[in-house]
Amino acid sequence: MRTVGVVSRGVRCPVFKEGDDLVSMVTKSIVEMGEEQKVTFHENDIVAVTEAVVARTQGNYATIDDIAADCRAKFGTDEIGIVFPIMSRNRIAIVLKGIAKAFKKAYILMSYPSDEVGNHLFDEDKLDEMGVNPYSDILDEKRYRELFGYEKHPFTGVDYVEYYKELFAEQDCEAVFIFANDCRAILDCTKNIICCDIHTRERSKRRLLAAGAEKVLTMADIMNAPVNGSGCNEKYGLYGSNKATEEKVKLFPNNPQVFVDSLQASLEKATGVKMHCMVYGDGAFKDPVGKIWELADPVVSPAYTASLEGTPNELKLKYLADNDFKDLAGEELKEAMIKAISEKDGSLVGRMASQGTTPRRLTDLIGSLCDLTSGSGDKGTPVIFIQGYFDSYAVQ
Repeated sequence: MRTVGVVSRGVRCPVFKEGDDLVSMVTKSIVEMGEEQKVTFHENDIVAVTEAVVARTQGNYATIDDIAADCRAKFGTDEIGIVFPIMSRNRIAIVLKGIAKAFKKAYILMSYPSDEVGNHLFDEDKLDEMGVNPYSDILDEKRYRELFGYEKHPFTGVDYVEYYKELFAEQDCEAVFIFANDCRAILDCTKNIICCDIHTRERSKRRLLAAGAEKVLTMADIMNAPVNGSGCNEKYGLYGSNKATEEKVKLFPNNPQVFVDSLQASLEKATGVKMHCMVYGDGAFKDPVGKIWELADPVVSPAYTASLEGTPNELKLKYLADNDFKDLAGEELKEAMIKAISEKDGSLVGRMASQGTTPRRLTDLIGSLCDLTSGSGDKGTPVIFIQGYFDSYAVQ
């Protein structure tokens, strides 16, 4: 019996730069990895490339001047409301710097006690201690400080209210903070708004417009077309961007589907095998200690080959072992399991034997595995090679 199931390998690659031929370089890296590791390629193998190197080789960047110019053109006002920015120096600080450069005054609505991806302003137990109802109470900065003080993020050591306030002041923009979990609280200050929330942005936009806002854009509407020759992202705008320098952000890759399809064809030509391919960004999982949900990108995978569409359709071996085959053991149990897996047909949704299997899209699951494998630091493995992901216990 085969003793190995899923294997996820981080593939070390050259440092990719703007203008590099990423398809050929990734193909070369996979082929060299196969030779070194004595890998036999199979059609259900997966090759995944982080969105960061796709965007970098595309040269998909925007400066704070580009962001400011786009904001001025789209609003034409001196004041702006900014709803639910997450707390991240890497993800949104430079974006906010560009927005600040476009206006004289900004009303910044912060959710509390945490942002949508789990970064906490303060320990949520303090809500009970102070008798604050986060569903209804709206706080100004003075009241917020009286209640919760100057608490720094445990991992970054940053007081994000203070940090963002200084960032706006550096651009000669006055920042006024409001703390609430209903986006409509901003309407007491301004009717022109940028929604910075990621996964709830369309709901926030609808609620604000229905409540009387004059103009509401999400970050998908900013930098969704080139500004003075800059990069852009037609679908996601500023979402999925990362800090490149103090004056520039790397945007989410443009047209990544073209890259994915080209990579699949290139790999097939080089290896004789048509593999699954995808681009991945942040995984989607929650840290039980830091409470960070991780997914600050608009999606886990912005592009993937059609063969990765769908959700798992699997039986739960634990359920079968404890129920259908509870009286079996050893070789007899093994054979019964293999037979049950081999005979499964159609969708298993709703069947007890699939209860407890992960009800998520394949691309979200695989992208999360890739993100954990590659990490976010200095491992030098922006390409992930996965084997055995689609193999069941019945595949020997």
